[in-house]
Amino acid sequence: MSSPLDPTLAPDRATVAARPGVSLTDALLLITSVLWGVNYTVVKYGTEVMSALSYNGARIALATVAFILLALRQRERNLTRRDVLVLLALGVLGNGVYQFLFAEGVAHTRAGSAAIVLAAAPAFIALLGRAMGVERVGARGFAGVALSIAGIALVVLGSGGQATGQSTLYGNLLILLGAMCWAVFTVLLKPYTHRVSLVDISALTLIGGAVPLLAISAPAMMATNWSAVSPLAWGAIAYSGLGSLVLAYLFWYRGVRMLGPTRTAIFSNMQPVVALLVSWALLGEIPTIWQGLGAATIIAGVILTRT
Repeated sequence: MSSPLDPTLAPDRATVAARPGVSLTDALLLITSVLWGVNYTVVKYGTEVMSALSYNGARIALATVAFILLALRQRERNLTRRDVLVLLALGVLGNGVYQFLFAEGVAHTRAGSAAIVLAAAPAFIALLGRAMGVERVGARGFAGVALSIAGIALVVLGSGGQATGQSTLYGNLLILLGAMCWAVFTVLLKPYTHRVSLVDISALTLIGGAVPLLAISAPAMMATNWSAVSPLAWGAIAYSGLGSLVLAYLFWYRGVRMLGPTRTAIFSNMQPVVALLVSWALLGEIPTIWQGLGAATIIAGVILTRT
């Protein structure tokens, strides 16, 4: 086992200790689930009052600037040229392709439906992680994944009575492809979380994703009358950029480092629960008994995986 002063560790690694039970990392991942669960409704609103490309480009640009400023304040770093190139390349997948599919998918389907479809990511991560030998997932871990997937199925069965909005096959397909991209990104990122600081990882992967994403979004952003954007829309951009990307990414990468990709990803299965509750509060969509049972099953899967 490496010592706290091991130079091969990330600069912010020495102060973090893994725990087998419930820990600060678990609490931060629960906060991440809430931030991302609420974000579905926020993004749905943002992409309705302005183009999806303009909204997505603005929030990615905001998050990228924030992480660059954080990275510049960090005095110690443990990066090689290869690390930089690989993290930039991974960023194209995880923060470029994925974020494009996410925003476009949410724009073409209901927020709750998008959260449910994206909750398939932990299953992809578990299978891919084991296939690539990144981590070992035991029977309890797979049981937790299976239980959470069963909960997702129950939520899907109870989603027919939504009061507003219509799901589309196109939007759900984009979200599903995004879940696959996120799974590959998370598994391939795992080795770097032990050697590179979370701020550097976030900054480099966001820069890698922002370059192609902003290139695609540039025409729409230039055509947008930003002076006419409402304060509420600016608030949505700020939440999606600083909340769901800056804060949530730091918490997520810490989870990948401390718990591994599969046990971290299982927390994302709670996003549909949060998304459905938020849509109930803001859109008047009353959850059904099936959705309540599904929520309980998803939480049970998280607990089984982490105990």
